[in-house]
Amino acid sequence: MDGIIVINKPAGMTSHDVIAFLRKKYKQKKFGHTGTLDPNASGVLVVLCGKACKILQFLEDTDKEYIAQLQLGAQYSTDDIWGEKEKEQPIQPIQDLQALLRSMEGKQHQLVPKTSAKKIQGKKLMDYQREGKEVPDVYANIEIYATKVLDEKHLIFQVSCSSGTYIRSICRDIAQKTNNLGAMASLVRTKVGRFQLEQAESLDQERHTLYPLEMALDQYPFIRYPDLSAIKNGKPIMLDSEKDRICLVDQEQKALAIYEREEGNLFKSKRGLW
Repeated sequence: MDGIIVINKPAGMTSHDVIAFLRKKYKQKKFGHTGTLDPNASGVLVVLCGKACKILQFLEDTDKEYIAQLQLGAQYSTDDIWGEKEKEQPIQPIQDLQALLRSMEGKQHQLVPKTSAKKIQGKKLMDYQREGKEVPDVYANIEIYATKVLDEKHLIFQVSCSSGTYIRSICRDIAQKTNNLGAMASLVRTKVGRFQLEQAESLDQERHTLYPLEMALDQYPFIRYPDLSAIKNGKPIMLDSEKDRICLVDQEQKALAIYEREEGNLFKSKRGLW
């Protein structure tokens, strides 16, 4: 079983739980996912199967889309409502949520939640918190591409963003900007790269749709190369590409290897895919 399946992860399961379930279901060890989804979140989880696991390192920067709900009135240790409640205060009504979200679009230096897997000096932030130690501030360079309010009354909104963006942090920051305390109350991931929630299938479905690994790599150009033996031996090759850093060498639209520019038009093999 080689390719990609798209799972609609239910809330209450970890991403690792999903992988363990699929390994048992299909009696195959080689499964991996392209981005962790928190246990209390649901939605698109892109799962690589068999040979497709080889492309994982090339999918780490895949853009995402989410629908989230903000809850005002309290601050939590995790920046979502499933953490420890730390403070409460009366709610200040938000007058124009869309205008506020629009002001947050673009590139920014986002403060990572203190309960996260981000590391500093080789240690996860959540481990500092669990040990009762002061958690250092860690920032990530992210980009919010677009936002849309879906329900002003219930503070439900959509965010399209770069990989590494914390929606919990966006909820926290909205609250702070409006003199409130707040946290994320729900999260659904609706898109990962080209894969959308409409394609996502239930975990307990009898048989899942298997997509070719090339679908996850369509951001890279496909270039045909005549000497297949050179490709399979991982030799540096000359490719007719002027500006692309990464290229897929293919045969009949089947990716054989991923190559990276070394200098000029000389490319070196990064990963064989056969």
